[in-house]
Amino acid sequence: MSRFALIKAVLGPIMRLMFRPRVEGAENIPGDGPVILAGNHLTFIDSMILPLVCDRQVVFIGKDEYVTGKGLKGRLMAWFFTGVGMIPVDRDGGRGGVAALMTGRRVLEEGRMFGIYPEGTRSPDGRLYRGRTGIARLTLMTGAPVVPFAMIGTDKLQPGGAGLPRPGRVTVRFGEAMEFSRYEGMDRDRYVLRAVTDSVMAEVMRLSGQEYVDMYASKAKAA
Repeated sequence: MSRFALIKAVLGPIMRLMFRPRVEGAENIPGDGPVILAGNHLTFIDSMILPLVCDRQVVFIGKDEYVTGKGLKGRLMAWFFTGVGMIPVDRDGGRGGVAALMTGRRVLEEGRMFGIYPEGTRSPDGRLYRGRTGIARLTLMTGAPVVPFAMIGTDKLQPGGAGLPRPGRVTVRFGEAMEFSRYEGMDRDRYVLRAVTDSVMAEVMRLSGQEYVDMYASKAKAA
């Protein structure tokens, strides 16, 4: 049994008991081949719930601090996140964005499923912020379809993304797969990249019901 299967077998029932996830549209995720899951990011537990509600393993980028913590808590976090498919990247470094993009490309070229939060960071106030164009570059470079998703209610169980989450019900809603083959070879055209990114974010907004803010979340946090 793989570590991913073990984690789902051991923690899956506990997570379902705590969060009672309602999963909608899971049939929209292709059963094989490269797939990009792109969705909103409300709080820390999003990255714990998403892998456990998908039949296929989701590989995603995470802060390297998730696997470098000290003590028992640090070791457990490292075991969980690397087991469910997180690849640690130093995103604060000068080339962090490039490293994340290349990691995603490699995962997709291997025919696997890659999860990404186009906002780049957690929403500071529950609204949906402008997406960064890395998602567009990934789909145009690899030809992988994008399945948009929405996490709903996780911020109510873990406000601010810190501390232990409260028990409660969350919804994970997947939309229909989006493909952008008409833009093949245009992964360096900034207007195309913005148009593709905005179309994905519009679908995430529709699925989540969030208010949209045409500003990067990182800028809103720094204000």
